[in-house]
Formats: sequence, C-alpha cells, structure tokens
Amino acid sequence: MTYLRDAAALARKDLLLELRGKETVPAMVLFVVAVFVAFRFALPQGQERAAGGLLWVAIVLTALLGLVRAFVPEREQGVLDALVLAPCDRSAIWLGKVLSVLAFLLIAEAAALPLFALFFEPVDAATVAAVLLANVGLSAIGALLAAMAVAGRAREVLLPLMFLPLAVPVVIGGVGATVTDDPARYLGFLALYDGIFAILAWATFEYVVTE
Repeated sequence: MTYLRDAAALARKDLLLELRGKETVPAMVLFVVAVFVAFRFALPQGQERAAGGLLWVAIVLTALLGLVRAFVPEREQGVLDALVLAPCDRSAIWLGKVLSVLAFLLIAEAAALPLFALFFEPVDAATVAAVLLANVGLSAIGALLAAMAVAGRAREVLLPLMFLPLAVPVVIGGVGATVTDDPARYLGFLALYDGIFAILAWATFEYVVTE
C-alpha cells in the first residue's frame, strides 16, 4: 500500500503542476487536432479508409510530444535527484510518471477521437479498446526512455530515436484492430506488448535513474 501511495502522490504532483502551468496537455491536444485537420484535407477523396493508419501515427506522435517533457521539470529543478534519494522504491517514480502520462494521453484522445470520427469514420469499440491498451504500453516504455534521455543534452533528438522503433508494434497492433473484422488477436497482441514492456521498464528503472 505504501508503494501505491508513493506512486499516486507522484502522479498527483505531475497533474497539479500541469493544471497550474498548462504546458503539456494543451500542446498535445492542439497537435493531434492539427494533424487530423491536415489529414482531412490532404487525403484524396475515397481514401478515408487509410485514416486508420493515420490515427495510430497521430497517437504515437502525440504520446512522444508528452514524453519529451515528462522528466524535464524534475531534472531542471533537481527534484529527480531528491526522488532517487527518497526512502521509497525507485520504481514508484516510474509508476507515478506512467500514470500521469497516461492521464495526459487520455485527455488528448478524448478530444481527438470524436474529431477523427467526424472527419473520417466512426470509432468502434475495438478501436477504443486498442487505444486504451496502446496507451498503457506507450506510457510504460516511454516513461523509462524519457528518464534515460532527460540526462542528455540532446534529449529532444535522443528520445524519438529510442521511442519510435519500440512504438512500431503498437502501430501494427492498433491498425490491425482498427481495420480488421476480427480484432481479438490484435488486442491480445497489444495486451502482450503491455505486459512485456511494463515488466521490463519496472524492473530496469532503478538502474536507469542511478546512472
């Protein structure tokens, strides 16, 4: 219970900072809305079905936009060092960041999915389930990579180079669940991705932040 309280407190800290600063979530919402508006006018007539793939590219890039600044406040203000030295499990820092990034993604997608349905095609239950599963995986692996990249000077370049290759399975599973008539196996694939990368990120985060 102490572990979960620590993670919840860290996630609450991120959410309160975002409510006060309004830096990450508005940027994510504006980005994904702008992407869909651009896609709406860029796609040729009759090619709306291709928007299934564009939806997932937009989700991955929106997640990346939020992850770029995930650990920046802690690093700039020296808070990350204090968190590492605090008497709590260091993986709780990772879990708290995963929860906050997940909340930011859900807020951005709450605006993006209705717009996608308006511009392109209806969003069915399989697509919503795939988006929720994808959010977990992207937040889990993204929080680990963001902690690795924030220590470097070129974190804006380093994070995409590490994150995007690992996000390719999410795009594959998400597109499959969106366009196929039998999405169950793709949803299972996304759930497997979430489980594997969440365990790896949880187990290795301590070594990342102590380097």
